[in-house]
Amino acid sequence: MAQSGSSGTFGLRSRRWLLWGALLALVAALLGVLVFLAANYEEGRDQAALERDVSLVASDIRSELFRNVQTLQSLHSVAPTADSWAAPAAELLGAHREMVRLEWRSSSQTLLAHRETPYLADLTGYLNREQSLPDVRQACDNARRLSGPAFSPSYFWPMSGGQGLELMEMCLPMVRAGLPDGFLVVTYSLPGLLTELTTKPMLRGRGLAFTEPDGTRLALHSTVASTRRTLRASALLDLPGHTLMLRLESPRRTPGLFPNVLTAVVGALSLALLAVLALLGRDMRRRQRAELEVADALAFRKAMENSLVTGLRARGMDGRVTYVNPAFCQMVGYSAEELIGTGLPAPWWPSELVDEYQQRQAVRLAGQTLPREGYESVFQRRDGTRFPVLIIEAPLIDAQGAQTGYMSAILDLTEQRRVEDLNRASQDRLQATARLATMGEMASMLSHELNQPLAAISSYATGALNLLEDTQRALPEADLQLAMRRISEQAERAGRVIKSVADFVRRREQVREAVAPQSLVDAIAPLVALQAKKQGVRVQIEVLPGVPPVLCDRTMIEQVLLNLARNGMQAMPEGDPPLRSGQRVLTLSVRQWRLQSGVSFGGQTQMSWVEFAVTDHGHGLSTDVQAKLFTPFFTTKAEGMGLGLSLCRTVIEQHGGALNHEPAQPRGTVFRFTLPAA
Repeated sequence: MAQSGSSGTFGLRSRRWLLWGALLALVAALLGVLVFLAANYEEGRDQAALERDVSLVASDIRSELFRNVQTLQSLHSVAPTADSWAAPAAELLGAHREMVRLEWRSSSQTLLAHRETPYLADLTGYLNREQSLPDVRQACDNARRLSGPAFSPSYFWPMSGGQGLELMEMCLPMVRAGLPDGFLVVTYSLPGLLTELTTKPMLRGRGLAFTEPDGTRLALHSTVASTRRTLRASALLDLPGHTLMLRLESPRRTPGLFPNVLTAVVGALSLALLAVLALLGRDMRRRQRAELEVADALAFRKAMENSLVTGLRARGMDGRVTYVNPAFCQMVGYSAEELIGTGLPAPWWPSELVDEYQQRQAVRLAGQTLPREGYESVFQRRDGTRFPVLIIEAPLIDAQGAQTGYMSAILDLTEQRRVEDLNRASQDRLQATARLATMGEMASMLSHELNQPLAAISSYATGALNLLEDTQRALPEADLQLAMRRISEQAERAGRVIKSVADFVRRREQVREAVAPQSLVDAIAPLVALQAKKQGVRVQIEVLPGVPPVLCDRTMIEQVLLNLARNGMQAMPEGDPPLRSGQRVLTLSVRQWRLQSGVSFGGQTQMSWVEFAVTDHGHGLSTDVQAKLFTPFFTTKAEGMGLGLSLCRTVIEQHGGALNHEPAQPRGTVFRFTLPAA
């Protein structure tokens, strides 16, 4: 047996460890999923930030190139001749490192003047400029067709020492006095574009390059080590006549406070840029958006009103109906077209209540004060059936703050009334069941109590028969009369016991009447005495003189008193407290009780109450038991149902009183409840 118990304990512990292991594994899996989702979110956020940055770089380069176009147009306007053109051209090349050569060509693309960048001494030292003329002609042909700047495809230009540059031509048609005046041709260095036309702080720690669609690098500004954690983003630099692909690379940084703040700042700047762009079209879209919002709001309100099960009704100040929703139409059986515009009397008013409803309506509307909790009424459907409703009415205020009518919400109380009736019937059945259960628990004591008078009746009857059968003696009339009298007394005693049980168990209609407290105590006294005699408990009844009658349902209050008395006696098991202590006493006391501070209504005196108290001297109630004492089906007794105290409180509260408890001195518990005096 010991080995079996230890193996069972080991198995229980093993199952507990397995359960804890499963829970830890589940928590670990959830944490792993959260970490994975967070990592994916951070990677997606970094990738989105990189894509935004490469788009900004492309936008910056495009903006700077078109700003250079304006600078070139200014150059042409201030230098009308080839001699005067050279000096400002050289100054322009010195200020723009991305430009490596600047030419002025005639309309036939003949070279009129040119200057080279001072930063590259041998640009044309390895190859002659003539090698790039096809790209120049292509750009100028596109510029003539577009009547604006045009770019050629990029090409590699070798230089001495095994070096070279990726170059791109830009041709700008010039106009003077409304007539074509040749072209300005600018040779751009792609590395120079990356170096001079981009924002340096944005590219710190990142790689930037112009690439072919297949990923081949054309020009490089900076690079980063290529790893699995390297993020890449590309953007198209769309120029007239040619499109370049810009690629930005960035290593993924370990998430920290500063990168997150920086990302937030970049995101905020991007959002600000989008907001600025959105403001440009705000005035054009404002009216359309407002109309759509109003239409959506009206559609939503209409759908909400149509889906409500609560009836809605609006009336003007003259009492005519201005609006009803489908739920109200379904309640009364009329269509909205039939109801809108109708006045008083309303078609849903019962004919015999029209005068009463009109008077009530006039009084309520004249005072301009409507009950916030609403009021109950009775409506009549089109087919003549009637149903109870709850009406909650409020003033209808327009946008200017003026009252234009009244808005009413109508609730159909038919189902609520049905549920209340079912609850009331269930409560009655439950109380009757509790009474039967109480008597079932007392069956053994009743049997013992009835056996005594029945045994006495049998003994007296046997003695009387013996006297009658004894023919040797004269008939003793005195003895026979005594026997018959004893039989009658014992029969009456048994009848009283049976009547007390029948009166307690019999289910009657709940009728409240004025009942003397003494009669309530006397009614349960025989039943209480049965259990007290069995458990060796002395019952002490104290009804103070002058206690007024109480307004109650006699049967229900008798059940409450009996339940509390039985609980008190069961709290004092045999020997605890001992008989010699003098504390095996159950006290039933009744006294009058008035409110210490109250308000007089209608000139009447303060309300008077009658307090019933049942005191035992058991162990008392623990804190845990006190917290659950009145919870249905909670019991500390093995054979109990857990309904006694819950039903007692329900009955007392239905009578307008209160049931509570407190410790008794020197030990035990006192249960008190109050009833209104009749």
